[in-house]
Amino acid sequence: MLKEFVSELNNKIPNSKAEYIPMQEAGDDSILVQAVVISEVLGFFKNHPKFPFKVLQVISGVDYNEYFEICYMIATFDLHASHELIIKTRLTDRNEPTLNSVVDIYKSAEWQERECFDMLGIKFSNHPDLRRILCPDDWEGFPLRQDYMAAKFYNGMEINPDAKMNLEDREYIIKAVENKDELIKKALAKGL
Repeated sequence: MLKEFVSELNNKIPNSKAEYIPMQEAGDDSILVQAVVISEVLGFFKNHPKFPFKVLQVISGVDYNEYFEICYMIATFDLHASHELIIKTRLTDRNEPTLNSVVDIYKSAEWQERECFDMLGIKFSNHPDLRRILCPDDWEGFPLRQDYMAAKFYNGMEINPDAKMNLEDREYIIKAVENKDELIKKALAKGL
């Protein structure tokens, strides 16, 4: 069915350049589209004549170093034809990653986009209230980025005091700092 959706998308929204992405080692099949048309694509699926995907379940983001991948999990809950779909898009600008907000299409996107902004620094144009949701407003950096290094202190408090960290975490952090480039290369080689 995803291949049919890809064909429909490329006919209705040609600049979506939709691609079918088959399941890799783990996960589900998905559809990859161009970032500039994410609002149009999600609007198309929300109002799809046969399978109206009225529910936005999750927006998640992943930093793959070369690009950020933003995933939208949408669903249609029909007793006779219930389906879920993953729409993905990618952003390559690490300094100002920006994507159109879909809050006007799915109200549930409001807090999810804020979380994606807070953790990865993805800016959502036309978002009604884009600000941090998990970290304090004055927090520096974006914790889910590959290159993020937590500060030692925040407002006079030690962030990761040795006495409260387990030995494995402490050793991992030390190795990560010492071998940052090597660990990143290994992760990329594994496709992480």
